Amino acid sequence: MTRLNMDFSAAVSMPATDQQWVASPADGVSRVHLEQTASEHGHTTSLVTFDAGASFPEHSHPLGEEIFVLKGTFSDESGDYPMGTYIRNPPGSRHSPFTRNGCKLFVKLDQFHPQDTAHVVVRPDDHHWQNGIGNLVVLSLHEFCAQHTALVYWPENEKFQPHQHWGGEEILVISGEFIDEYGRYPAGSWIRSPHLSQHNPYVEEETLILVKTGHLPVS
Repeated sequence: MTRLNMDFSAAVSMPATDQQWVASPADGVSRVHLEQTASEHGHTTSLVTFDAGASFPEHSHPLGEEIFVLKGTFSDESGDYPMGTYIRNPPGSRHSPFTRNGCKLFVKLDQFHPQDTAHVVVRPDDHHWQNGIGNLVVLSLHEFCAQHTALVYWPENEKFQPHQHWGGEEILVISGEFIDEYGRYPAGSWIRSPHLSQHNPYVEEETLILVKTGHLPVS
């Protein structure tokens, strides 16, 4: 198995049109690998779909699991997680996920700092949006040391100030289209920018992104 997008010094992007869905070992579960180590287990970032009624066998998360529910309702033995829910299952946790009516997820596996042990569930009813820079509206989801994860809403024709990414930046475009001087990224696109990268982003239509910063290698 090859290493996929594991050079963290390089800027990478994957538009929805280039994403290749492959079947997982569980029936009715498919994945798009966005970044993956050479081993089947370990650091992985994926889009995952569960068909209605699909389930995945019980498994553990040696270095944690981070999930954002993009469509449908995701479930496990601890409860149901509707579209818009953010979940962090800490290192060493286990569960048996399933869905009744189908769902689509953004999933990051085995990427937690060993001391980042919080179990976090932020459901849509728990959302507390705050004003950001300019006309941006921000929902903070999790912070640990220099790492930050948030949803960011961009109103039509919003332009952000040029900025640099200490510890890198990773974006999933949930709706709309994210734009910078390097390209245009419609809904479903995934972008990863390395430590100390710079850009000047803007949008032309209402856009929602999931963004993670400060988590990539700094050397």
